[in-house]
Amino acid sequence: MNIPAIQSALEALVIPATQRTLGNEKAVQNISRNSDGLHIDLQFGFPVAHIGSDIANLVQEAVFAQIGETDIHLSIHTDIATHKVQPGIQTIKGVKNIIAVASGKGGVGKSTTTANLATAMAKMGARVGVLDADLYGPSQPTMLGVAERKPDQKSQKLIPVTADNGIQVMSIGFLVDTDQAVVWRGPMLSQALQQLLFQSEWDDLDYLFIDLPPGTGDIQLTLSQKIPVTGSVVVTTPQDIALIDARKAIDMFHKVNIPIFGVLENMSVHICSNCGHSEAIFGSDGGKNLAAKLNVPLLGQLPLSLPVREAMDNGTATVLFEQQPQIEAVYTQAAFQLALAVSDKGKDFSSRFPKIVVE
Repeated sequence: MNIPAIQSALEALVIPATQRTLGNEKAVQNISRNSDGLHIDLQFGFPVAHIGSDIANLVQEAVFAQIGETDIHLSIHTDIATHKVQPGIQTIKGVKNIIAVASGKGGVGKSTTTANLATAMAKMGARVGVLDADLYGPSQPTMLGVAERKPDQKSQKLIPVTADNGIQVMSIGFLVDTDQAVVWRGPMLSQALQQLLFQSEWDDLDYLFIDLPPGTGDIQLTLSQKIPVTGSVVVTTPQDIALIDARKAIDMFHKVNIPIFGVLENMSVHICSNCGHSEAIFGSDGGKNLAAKLNVPLLGQLPLSLPVREAMDNGTATVLFEQQPQIEAVYTQAAFQLALAVSDKGKDFSSRFPKIVVE
């Protein structure tokens, strides 16, 4: 059996939904022939559960083309690394990568987008968390179906609430009366954000999404100066007034040296729940044109639909994905593009170096 020929054939395979090959990603870890057949180990730096069966089919076709039919034992693993953050800021124990989700203005569906991106990422096989940093209007507990739960406490650490789909959730909404207004000045907001993040016992997260409040104020400054952020995503609608504010959010991230993974255009089309007809009621391609103008990727164009709104109100994002495969596909593709963007960043090796203390 010609193992090098098999390896070359596998490395040439294009990963589904990408333009990358197994060779580009150094995914082929091992090929060996045992008495029970051919054993192949693949490893990726991003979640691939949603395309696992497609990858298996491609591998089978490539192997059969080389040596004919044989028993194949395929193992697919992910090893998601910790990637670089702002200089001088240490990463957080239990969190590999932090993704800030922002918008220049309210009402563009940023929290909805965060919840559904997190749900999609979890279904793709990643370990995911959501930190609700919109302290004036915390909505993630409701959207993720955990509003009636409370975080446990252990050794002065808060244990994030785990949703039914495995997403770890922390929010000020767990700790205050959500019917009462949060009347706090900037320093109090910044301190609360840091406490929610640093005093929570995150359990081995590949990705932590931070749902930011609208605007470019104290919370965003704290994020850039004290929180290790891998990168950011800006959510907008195609509407001109939303695009104006989205530019401000993008400019803010440029000024504080946080990379922008891309723009997500929310409410790009309305999908009729009766007939399936699509209509661009807020205009078309605004986010796409903004991404092109600012030279950042367009990660996806997300729909405005009644089932999405109902799922967010009821905290049933997982059920939404099961019942609305078209909507699931859009969010999954956007989450996958985001995961690929994270994997392309340089890795963080600071934890490997000893701490030097000068006395």
